[in-house]
Amino acid sequence: MSSFAHLREVGRSCPVRGNRRPLIFRLEQWSKRGFDFVFSLLALVFICPVLLLIAALVKLDSEGPVLYISERIGRNGKRFHFLKFRTMVKNADSLRSGLLHLNERRGNLFKISNDPRVTRVGRFLRRYSLDELPQLFSVLTGQMSVVGPRPCLPSEYARYTKEQRRRVEAVPGITGLWQVQARKSRSADIYFALDTYYVENWSFWLDMKILFKTIAVVFSGTGE
Repeated sequence: MSSFAHLREVGRSCPVRGNRRPLIFRLEQWSKRGFDFVFSLLALVFICPVLLLIAALVKLDSEGPVLYISERIGRNGKRFHFLKFRTMVKNADSLRSGLLHLNERRGNLFKISNDPRVTRVGRFLRRYSLDELPQLFSVLTGQMSVVGPRPCLPSEYARYTKEQRRRVEAVPGITGLWQVQARKSRSADIYFALDTYYVENWSFWLDMKILFKTIAVVFSGTGE
């Protein structure tokens, strides 16, 4: 069975626990951080014109700031400012409470496929995950990693169980195991099972597999 086929089985049979080991040994931490720094720096240099173009399109398409900035939970519960290109109307957060009845995810998750708050340009950016590109700046500064569990909202973190909080033992990532293995899943159990598997079984090669898998997912245009 291939490694990714095995991970799909992990998601189906969640919650699954393996033999726990330290997340990343010190030398491995340095190698991961080194890769993140070099990758994000080179990426930002090469895609600078793309970032400027997207910023202009977001500004011309709808009223509001170019970037969406919100507080998220980083490694070990530390808070940081999370960056994305704005894909919704400027008062989207204040409208969320009125849309809870449309939530398509189960458990401690919120997602609407055809969210009425999303702008025209925003839909295109989300489809190809282009709205995530500003997070490369957070990777450069060490607040995020290229690969890791997605950072959650403080309100979500406050409702985590002790076991669920294991997912914040890792530096949050732009992409992760959940995004490439269960992107369309509505189950919070699968979400937490895959992130816990990542925390307990991290390796440089697992990161590389997730990164290459992400490239295929992005070009398939399955983002929401």
